[in-house]
Amino acid sequence: MERRLKDALASKLMLIATVLSSLTVFFIALALFQKGSFILTTRPLSHLFSSSWQPSKSQFGFYPFIIGTLWVTGLAMVLAIPVSLLCAIYLAEYASKSVRDILKPLVDLLSGIPSVVYGVWGVLVIVPIIRDYVAPAVGATTTGYSILAGGVLLAIMVFPIVISVSEEVFRSVPYEVQEASFALGATRWQTVKHVVIRKGLPGIIAAVILGFSRAFGETMAVLMVVGNVARAPSTVFDPGYTLPALIANSYGEMMSIPLYDSALLLAAFILLLVVFSFNVAARIILMRIERRMR
Repeated sequence: MERRLKDALASKLMLIATVLSSLTVFFIALALFQKGSFILTTRPLSHLFSSSWQPSKSQFGFYPFIIGTLWVTGLAMVLAIPVSLLCAIYLAEYASKSVRDILKPLVDLLSGIPSVVYGVWGVLVIVPIIRDYVAPAVGATTTGYSILAGGVLLAIMVFPIVISVSEEVFRSVPYEVQEASFALGATRWQTVKHVVIRKGLPGIIAAVILGFSRAFGETMAVLMVVGNVARAPSTVFDPGYTLPALIANSYGEMMSIPLYDSALLLAAFILLLVVFSFNVAARIILMRIERRMR
């Protein structure tokens, strides 16, 4: 009897802990919206999407920051997706077990490096390369602190997520299907291209979505290399400013100004909403893949 009571109590406690953990994101969203909605009562929605960001004049247009975030994130995904998929295909289909056992932990290690370390490395390596070699090669002039620097750095940070998820998806494709392809005379690459990738396409999409949400919300590393100029960029060599960088740069010193504080919290709410939506979409796709594989 006593043991049953202990089991029941432990079960209830674990249930409560799980529910509270699951609801944390909703509590965060509610708090951000409650604080950030103040600016919506004093400014029309169109004002918040204008290109004018002058807090001293009570002008809080998010357009330059939204465009800067999309530029950096989009460029990062364009650079990361081909490299990540090729790496995942190699690890899943071509690498021997000994090679995979060496390379896989090294790839996973990239996700454990603090973002500030990536940022310092970007300032010391990526920014000078863009300023001294890449930009002059195409006839452009830049300080190196640019959308391109942020995109390259983010692409490297996205690698481990896309590679890990894609590799698991490729390895989950039944080997019997590949054997049928080999029996029809297909080469290994033809089997990978027409069977493995096609069967794993939903998982690849999920991996890309997870990578996008990771890149979209990155703060410190991008803040250090993107230039932080509140102006919509026209080329990848222009400096930019992302929403996470805006919040990190401005929030602490502006808490005493209600309208400014509300604008930053609304930006945080928008950021959370986008990242949450992409993560939910990726999770739904992965759940459908698991059902198909059963």
